[in-house]
Amino acid sequence: MSTKEASARIKINNLLQDSGWRFFDTDEGQANIQLEPNVKLTTDKLDDLGEDFEKTHNGFVDYLLLDNKGFPIVVLEAKKSGKNPLDGKEQARRYALSQGSRFVILSNGDLHYFWDLEQGNPEVISQFPSQSSLAEHKKFKPDPKKLSEIEINEDYVVLTQYPDYKKDPRWSDENLRHSLIDDRKLKFLRPYQVKAVQALQKAARNDKTRYLFEMATGTGKTLTTAAVIRLFLKSGNAKRVLFLVDRIELEEQAEKSFTEILKNDFVSVIFKRNRDDWRKAEIVVSTVQTLASNNKYRDFFSPTDFDLIISDEAHRSISGNSRAVFEYFVGYKLGLTATPKDYLKNLDKEEINDKDQRSWERRQLLDTYKTFGCESGDPTYRYSLVDGVKDGYLINPVVVDARTEITTQLLSDKGYSVIVEGDDGVEEVQTYFQTDFERKFYNEKTNYIFCKTFIENALRDPISGEIGKSIVFAVSQPHASKITQILNQFADQMFPGKYNSDFAVQVTSNIKDAQTFTTNFTNNNLNGHTKFIEGYKSSKTRVCVTVGMMTTGYDCPDLLNLAMLRPIFSPTDFVQIKGRGTRKNSFKYRQAEYGEKEIVEVEKEQFKLFDFFANCEYFEDKFNYDEVLKLPIENSGGKTGGPGAMPEEIDLAKLDPLKTMSETQVGVEGMKVDWKLYEKFEQAIQADPQVKHLYENISPEAAEDYVRSEKFDKPDDYFNLDKLRKSIKSDRRVSLREMIDKAFGNIPKFKSKDELLDEEFEKFVTIEKPDNDHLQVTKHYFKAYVTDPEIREIVESKEFARLHTNPKLTFEEFKALNGYREKVPEYVKDYVSINSFME
Repeated sequence: MSTKEASARIKINNLLQDSGWRFFDTDEGQANIQLEPNVKLTTDKLDDLGEDFEKTHNGFVDYLLLDNKGFPIVVLEAKKSGKNPLDGKEQARRYALSQGSRFVILSNGDLHYFWDLEQGNPEVISQFPSQSSLAEHKKFKPDPKKLSEIEINEDYVVLTQYPDYKKDPRWSDENLRHSLIDDRKLKFLRPYQVKAVQALQKAARNDKTRYLFEMATGTGKTLTTAAVIRLFLKSGNAKRVLFLVDRIELEEQAEKSFTEILKNDFVSVIFKRNRDDWRKAEIVVSTVQTLASNNKYRDFFSPTDFDLIISDEAHRSISGNSRAVFEYFVGYKLGLTATPKDYLKNLDKEEINDKDQRSWERRQLLDTYKTFGCESGDPTYRYSLVDGVKDGYLINPVVVDARTEITTQLLSDKGYSVIVEGDDGVEEVQTYFQTDFERKFYNEKTNYIFCKTFIENALRDPISGEIGKSIVFAVSQPHASKITQILNQFADQMFPGKYNSDFAVQVTSNIKDAQTFTTNFTNNNLNGHTKFIEGYKSSKTRVCVTVGMMTTGYDCPDLLNLAMLRPIFSPTDFVQIKGRGTRKNSFKYRQAEYGEKEIVEVEKEQFKLFDFFANCEYFEDKFNYDEVLKLPIENSGGKTGGPGAMPEEIDLAKLDPLKTMSETQVGVEGMKVDWKLYEKFEQAIQADPQVKHLYENISPEAAEDYVRSEKFDKPDDYFNLDKLRKSIKSDRRVSLREMIDKAFGNIPKFKSKDELLDEEFEKFVTIEKPDNDHLQVTKHYFKAYVTDPEIREIVESKEFARLHTNPKLTFEEFKALNGYREKVPEYVKDYVSINSFME
């Protein structure tokens, strides 16, 4: 037996044993692994298993795995180490069908695929499924056609909450219908939620098994998900669902919602509370961290235990170890995210550093689309903040742009300079900028004016008149502690005897029971109820001061104020923070009048977004969405410290008065971060009959000239090619001609750089006809030459020694090209527009 054969066999044997399969009878049960008939089992030692191994008809052993009744359930087709497991796919299929087995495992010891012959294609697995899991999975009969044929209406979820709701007398009476909905907590789907589920059905009808919903914060992703879960379970396309979140408070929130909505038909549990009996539930909720810790997902679950895996806040929960958890399971997969695709960055891939926040963010977002089968960047369904505001379901903020003298200077190009005493006792000038506030610039006077401005200008609760419920986002835990203290001091002066230091509460990870605080704040009982008006159910605590705990997925509709007491440089963080306030809410109070209870109801019409560091201006005017990110030079220590260094407090003697403050209501069109300029441009030229006439009857070039002269740089929209390219977020320079072509339906989408390169190389092959031996290396060289200026410079200058240190093309690859070294540059110069591939 060869070393490769033995190595693969031992790995496969161990994987089978780790998953509970048995080669021999044991106290746990009878043997359930059967080898090929001509392979003998002569010992109970796995290392010696199958001494006639090398004499089998195909040179390698196949395994037949049996169910608890001794019938074949899995064919395991094994290949030598290094061989592609998929090479045995068709042979394994024939063998499985001859044995009446539905499942196939293809493995070479290092790479493994699980294949359900009744559903889709082989999927990579990292662990073999157990006998019990496969026995249960065998009962699962997916039928995508049935999944897509079920009719989804606004009452789809209500029919599981209260199937006979239409027979209730209150439903027939329009005056009582609202009370029925409130009393029963009936959840009717909004039109866009219905469309989301229908979009998934359409994707399933087209044999898609992965889906992505991109829905703005506050649009009800959990309710939409509940409808999807019911659809899969009711249609028989899933027996059990795993719902993954990345925060404990979201775990509690999701389990509570699913129980409230679906309890009449399905059981929902939180995994960590039901580790021993999670199988009793159809819906299992867990944080990714719980399952990833010490690889619990491997210990407690088999890859086939869940038929639908849902990742909440998908851009966060599929990164790093979380991705391993998510990909461990086979089955349908749905991702949920509120983060638009527009935040993909043109990261220099040669300089990826996981410590860099924005490069990591880019990788998360890119992985989100690829993971859920949306490589084109188009999710299964999208419903943006702009859509929600336009349709009347969400509200935009009133931005309060407030800057002190110091923060105004920090935000300027020159920065803020102050004389400080150095380590040697000598005074020196230290200059700080906007980014420094986050790490090392604290000024008590500045914090004081922040809090004073906030508390004097915050929106008031429309019922009680006190400061509306608010979240303040601080720089760090120490900063949050200071802000909390200052706010409580102000509250004690302004509202004596009302709060007793409960006005503001610090909610950060270093505070005991902080998770409970977030839930109580939502439920309006954090530190009890308000003392302003008797019987009004609103939280006594009015402000939660946090750093990052209450950003993603936190649901508190009656928030009226958000305050950013820190600079923000990530568009994802900015959108998430802003999204906390966009939900609508009805403030209700039953007040006694003339011996009767009268309901007072006031609708939330706006919320304020306090911005002390021009974050809104930054994301409107200054943020370069197409910036090629260069990673920062890592700090080795010293005064400025590293990423985890404690801030250096600079406390100035002078006051820091408020310099400017303005309030601006964001219009229905939203902020720049919420909409795509190209869509507006596309609508504008489609609506212009002259553009269409020139394009269809004269020439595309004439249409281009007209657009440049009549549409670009006009006061209404200020369209220009650079802005449109940024809006498209393409990884290359899209031409105006392509934009017009797409607007009039002559191309379905903008091709990516790789798609365009593949097209160009196909043309090259047609003309030059490279032989098969040189095809792949020529293709690699072709793409490198077109896209990399350094490669072109090396080839043109004939400084080939530089290829020894070039990561895009090695010297060995260049040597293997033979005559194609010259043919590729010649072809590119003649036929390829390199400008099209520039970023």
